[in-house]
Amino acid sequence: MSRIGEAQRATGETDVRVRVDLDGTGAANVATGVGFFDHMLTLLAHHALIDLDITASGDLETGSHHTVEDVGITLGLALAEALGDRAGIERYGWSLVPMDECLAQAAIDVSGRPFLACEVPLPYANIGGFETDLLEEFLRGLVNNARLTVHLRMLAGSNPHHVIECGFKAVARALRAAITPNDRVAGVPSTKGSL
Repeated sequence: MSRIGEAQRATGETDVRVRVDLDGTGAANVATGVGFFDHMLTLLAHHALIDLDITASGDLETGSHHTVEDVGITLGLALAEALGDRAGIERYGWSLVPMDECLAQAAIDVSGRPFLACEVPLPYANIGGFETDLLEEFLRGLVNNARLTVHLRMLAGSNPHHVIECGFKAVARALRAAITPNDRVAGVPSTKGSL
């Protein structure tokens, strides 16, 4: 059974198309118009071992907020479609990822209940068109629409580029673990019978 999801979001501010294959190899074809964000989404695909195709056009003349947020929403919708009823997966995933001076901890529950705890203190900066406060905006859009519980905590770090990159890698590794199929899991991994 293929675990592929597609979603599109078109508003007066953006036009976003996403295709995700949960059983990919980490290949990414990403074009959002925001260089640093493209780099982060490519890292997400690589470290989660999912294939991502993302194209986005948006009102970048006003900043990258709308584009980043809408990519998060659309990626979340595509992930939800690819996960289907969420049967036969590990459900939980966590990671502890070092990157230079940074150390990020991420935990994910593919619970069907959206919740985000993002403890990543960052000074405001613009990195390759990506404002640092958009890390949380992206994750919120992703979490709410994929219906995930995500906790991300930065345990150490000072360079904003490194902090955001380490955070993306930690989320990717936790997601990879959570969506991994497990032949021993019969049906949905919940005593309630649904997620």
